[in-house]
Amino acid sequence: MTAVELAARPAVRALEASRIREVANAAMGRDDVLAFWFGEPDTVTPAFIREAAQASLAQGETFYSQNLGLPALRDAIASYGHRLHGRGRPERIAVTASGMSALALAGQALLSPGDRVVVIGPAWPNLVQGPRILGASVQVVPLDFGAAGWTLDLDRLLQALTPSTRLLILNSPANPTGWTMAPAAQQQVLAHCRRHGIWILSDDAYERLYLDDARLGARAPVLADIADDDDRLISANTFSKTWQMTGWRLGWLDVPPALMGDLSKLIEFNTSCVPVFVQRAGIAAVESGEPAVEAFVSRLRAGRDALLQGLQALPGVRAVAPPAAMYAFFAVDGMTDSVAFCRRLVTEHGLGLAPGVAFGSEGEGFLRWCFAASPERIADGLSRFSQALRGPSPLF
Repeated sequence: MTAVELAARPAVRALEASRIREVANAAMGRDDVLAFWFGEPDTVTPAFIREAAQASLAQGETFYSQNLGLPALRDAIASYGHRLHGRGRPERIAVTASGMSALALAGQALLSPGDRVVVIGPAWPNLVQGPRILGASVQVVPLDFGAAGWTLDLDRLLQALTPSTRLLILNSPANPTGWTMAPAAQQQVLAHCRRHGIWILSDDAYERLYLDDARLGARAPVLADIADDDDRLISANTFSKTWQMTGWRLGWLDVPPALMGDLSKLIEFNTSCVPVFVQRAGIAAVESGEPAVEAFVSRLRAGRDALLQGLQALPGVRAVAPPAAMYAFFAVDGMTDSVAFCRRLVTEHGLGLAPGVAFGSEGEGFLRWCFAASPERIADGLSRFSQALRGPSPLF
């Protein structure tokens, strides 16, 4: 009898497991660990959002809904987009089971094996690995790190966007760096992609977490501000970050209407639909959530400033305040194995940070610290980190 190989296909087998999870697994079962490795706050979802879901469940809304989402939620998201960007139509909106699902669906709609994709790194691993699951090839264009923080060589990006490129995935503001593309650069990138027929998938998860602008309703510049309705642009977004709903798994896509029929089929064959009670929570968030968003951004700004002040006072640490998102992505001089460093950091000092290499080889030598936390937790974390760097048993 011929032996049968019990294995997934090669593209899946070639994927790297999460290096963040690898570090987190070293702390399983411990309740003395200060964890800053995941991208979520240490506070629960606002009460009015939870109450909307509870009311929906109490009314028995536990059945299937439309593939593309409740019309009320699609309308609410479209109105929200119009308030932010001056554009937004329900017929362009598809509700998805998380921002991750939104990105995966966009990739399934656009990519075939052998297609070429460009990503700016260091990058959230899903942006690189998602296209590879589909058999596409990915080129990472690295950011530069210096006294001004993370910066992009725009000419280098444009050179990478050759006519044979199928898709640019643009995450701005970015995870893990907080880097945000300037409007002038966005104009050049959009014009270049128009000339060459390149699709753009804009991951806008952090557009509302813009920390360098303290005005009410501030947001980062995104391509939706300048794009035309017929541009090859898909915007992916999530409720996880802006409204502190990481566990709800709710997101959306804004796509050219011509894609909507096929996208509806893909949703049917992936998740069918998003639970109604989760969508009711989303409606409450979008329609009534601005005060909660403003309070959350203010808290993030205070957390960033406290963390960066502490990090910049430590010898051998090079940290620059990010303009957006919820992470400090900083260098530690002399560290060459960020996974080993983080494993020792959590096992010996009870401090959980994300290794920079989890975000690609461009991130080696760096650490990611989520500052969506209370001042007390951040101060305790800084104390432990300082002890780890200055203690009698160095971590590297």
